[in-house]
Amino acid sequence: MSVPAFRHVVVEGPIGAGKTSLARRLAETWDGELLLEAPGDNPFLPLFYKDMRRYALPTQLSFLFQRAEQLRSLAQPGLFTPLTVSDFLLDKDPLFARLNLDDAEYGLYRTVFDKLAPESPPPDLVIYLQAPLSSLVERVRRRGVAYEQGMDADYLGRLAEGYSRFFHQYDAAPVLIVNSAKLNFVDDDEAFGMLLNRIGQMRGPREFFSRG
Repeated sequence: MSVPAFRHVVVEGPIGAGKTSLARRLAETWDGELLLEAPGDNPFLPLFYKDMRRYALPTQLSFLFQRAEQLRSLAQPGLFTPLTVSDFLLDKDPLFARLNLDDAEYGLYRTVFDKLAPESPPPDLVIYLQAPLSSLVERVRRRGVAYEQGMDADYLGRLAEGYSRFFHQYDAAPVLIVNSAKLNFVDDDEAFGMLLNRIGQMRGPREFFSRG
């Protein structure tokens, strides 16, 4: 499988959609750099799932600082910059903030975001993974991250709806919308090959891929 002429590919989707697993396999297949968000480095995240209202702002700001720093290398591409595959899109960061912060906190967050976000070019492709809420809940339960196990299904549902609204309006980069409900890109080589072929066939700014 030939390597696409991309510099930066993003895999996105709500918690449990499978974005990190797919990003890993794409980077390995294309011999690219892998850029992953690091929730384990956010000291507020476990506290957030225990008391969302109290810890939403420090959790959000901690992720913002982390993601902005990770993307600085992409803001100044070199002549031989390798393909990078990441599992987060900084433009989507305010989605979580708007969902979890009150108006005053969100105003503070936006001020920090606007000053901190690096002026990097948009990705060459965003792969947006969708899945029914029942699938997301089951995947979160199955992967067994301790602090996620108390996550309310209603919160996960609102998050998935937020993603849907965001990508309905997003036009900064081409988007391949993938219904991942019946697709296992880690263990199913056929499904992964189908996705690679679909990526290679993309011609429009917004296309869809699913398995019936």
